[in-house]
Amino acid sequence: MFLRHTTRKKNGKLHRYYSIVENRRIGQGQCTQRQVMYLGEINDSQQAAWRKTLQVFDEDRGQYCSLSLFPDDRDLPADAANAISVKLTEMQLRRPRSFGNCWLACRIWDELQLSRFWQPRLLDPRAGVAWEKVLQLLAVNRLIDPGSEFRLHRQWFLSSAMDELLGVNFAAAAKDRLYRCLDRLTEHKEELFQFLQQRWQTLFDAKFDVLLYDLTSTYFEGQCEQIPKARHGYSRDGRPDCRQVVVALVVTTDGLPLAYEVLPGNTSDKTTLKAFLEKIHKLYGKARRIWLMDRGIPTEALLAEMRAEGVLYLVGTPRSLMSKMEQDLAEEPWAVVRESVSVKLLEKEGELYVLALSEDRQKKENAMRRRRLKNLIRGLNALRRRPPERDNLLGKVAVLRSEAGRAGHLITVHLPAVGEPINKETFRYTFDIEKFRHAMTWDGHYLLRTNIPTEGHAAAPADSSAPAGSADRPATLSSPDIPAGRSAAELWELYMQLVRVEEAFRTLKSDLGIRPIYHYLEPRVEAHILVAFLGYCLSVSLRMKLSKHAPGLSSRAVLEQLATIQMVDVCLPTTDGRWLVMPRYTEPEPDQAALLEKLQLTLPGQPPPRIRSGKLLLPEERGKEPVVKTS
Repeated sequence: MFLRHTTRKKNGKLHRYYSIVENRRIGQGQCTQRQVMYLGEINDSQQAAWRKTLQVFDEDRGQYCSLSLFPDDRDLPADAANAISVKLTEMQLRRPRSFGNCWLACRIWDELQLSRFWQPRLLDPRAGVAWEKVLQLLAVNRLIDPGSEFRLHRQWFLSSAMDELLGVNFAAAAKDRLYRCLDRLTEHKEELFQFLQQRWQTLFDAKFDVLLYDLTSTYFEGQCEQIPKARHGYSRDGRPDCRQVVVALVVTTDGLPLAYEVLPGNTSDKTTLKAFLEKIHKLYGKARRIWLMDRGIPTEALLAEMRAEGVLYLVGTPRSLMSKMEQDLAEEPWAVVRESVSVKLLEKEGELYVLALSEDRQKKENAMRRRRLKNLIRGLNALRRRPPERDNLLGKVAVLRSEAGRAGHLITVHLPAVGEPINKETFRYTFDIEKFRHAMTWDGHYLLRTNIPTEGHAAAPADSSAPAGSADRPATLSSPDIPAGRSAAELWELYMQLVRVEEAFRTLKSDLGIRPIYHYLEPRVEAHILVAFLGYCLSVSLRMKLSKHAPGLSSRAVLEQLATIQMVDVCLPTTDGRWLVMPRYTEPEPDQAALLEKLQLTLPGQPPPRIRSGKLLLPEERGKEPVVKTS
């Protein structure tokens, strides 16, 4: 990189403009030049009326002043006031850091008006740094480069432009300050849910007539002795050796989150739904909604209670129920939903049952069943050739059957009795070919059930103890009348929207790094999940913007693309022993400029220059100096 100046005479005035340019090799021994940063005009020895002045923040005085900049190869005019000479030949580029992705995340934060929500709730005149800015720092870090608070303190803050964007210095990323911020968050969780619901409706015209509910788990590293909710349980992360907590989440069909709850790690799925329904009713009032859930969450008793209260649902069912209804379903005709997917509808005892068949899923499950069956038979044959002692034999057979899963039920193993010799007569197995053919036929099938009313049968009206928006009840999640008489294809399409909550969990775990949890105090565990929830709110808001303007891109891809717009401190020594520091972000590449145009976004103005005396210090050495926020 090098400094270039261009001279232009305009209206009888001589202007000199400076920029930083880099050479780029483009192959075959050729290179091209690209303007990286535009620094602006520096005066020549012009008349006073022609001189350009610059608003500069004087860090020694803590106030703005107007300065005229002159290159050191020109003498300062005798009549120049507040003029300084800068040594352009001694320019330094210091502290390159990511800007574009941080700016976009802060822009989404402002669109959600989260600072307006958190500022009065986290107000503390003695804090030194506003707590809502510390929280914004935590949430943006969780979205862009998730890690521990200590890593944010030691590495990420220094490699990002969050100091300029938030108008804070390194004191905002002090380790103890980050942890103390976590201690102040969870008491405002339910107010945050209601605030976000209003923002979803305002920004994206969100609909709340269909809500998706599901659970996941996230595990800990450590003993978790001071975390009562940390328990061993069914791990969806494949880490049964670690303690965990269960996270229950409700989102809309667009993936916009409405509420979540942190539950003990040994919580059974079927015990969570009733309390969560009551929570949603308390937060948003009762309204006609359809609840989408996976199998294993609602119990028969709860479904009966939901039907009695007029709460609509569409849920998956366990395979055992599909086996019981096999004869009734066989008589119904198939309807093609899309290529390789067919459905049929059965009405029985006030409920609708939708049987779906996916040919692609059937091929996959057939292949898995064959592979597991072959492994089981191969293992049994190996044991028959060289049988171990009876106790070892029982254990190895149990392991083989466990690895085979449902395929293990297709083979009946005859084991030798106590005292019998182990040979091919006493240790044998039989393969049920008819059961195998039946299982292969029903692979790829799954059954849904719902109480959405059919045509001509209206659902019971939702009860409400107070009108929407009254003083003792928050505004309800309003929804249009839910249409009756849905076909099997419509119900199947509706159920397929459950993937949105699965995408939410995938984003929380993969992109936002919610797991593993290293905190050893329960309030901070809850706050850690709340910060990840805020990060997900930023991610899904960006996805909603992209779906309208650039549907082919993901939130992660856009953040990675804009991360290469960097901010650099252009440091120019002056002839009077001071330093002029000009924070400047690099000019966008053509593809980045096209992306910003698609999103209808404009980069902010460059931060104001600063002037300081003494030597240049590292950011962590300047923790108490003022920083001016980028506009």
